[in-house]
Amino acid sequence: MSWAKRSASAVLMAVVATSAAACTSEDNSAEDTASCVYQVTYDGRTYQDVSSVEFTVGAELGSATKPPCDDTGQQQGEEAATTETAYAVDGISPKTAIAVGDTPDNVQFVAAYPGNELPPEVKKLITSP
Repeated sequence: MSWAKRSASAVLMAVVATSAAACTSEDNSAEDTASCVYQVTYDGRTYQDVSSVEFTVGAELGSATKPPCDDTGQQQGEEAATTETAYAVDGISPKTAIAVGDTPDNVQFVAAYPGNELPPEVKKLITSP
């Protein structure tokens, strides 16, 4: 084996070893922070978080269920679904959007929409950053 081939081989082995060490790092910070999308189910529909929305909370609708976070696809532990109060959003059908939280003053806006396209009623409420 020539000197050039041995050098290239040594460099390749060093790169592989460095990559393997990086993958087996004991830094668990990624595991400590969930990467789940905030979503709830209410009245048979799934709603997802929408940020930067100006809205007015309406009447109490009932309970919404927040499923446990399963960001790995391998549900571990015994984390159970939780329930929160669902509130109407003034001017929008609950089939499109609701507010969810402990009290009317502490809610999160969520919308039900298929795919990646927000309903026009929701787009109108989004504020510019």
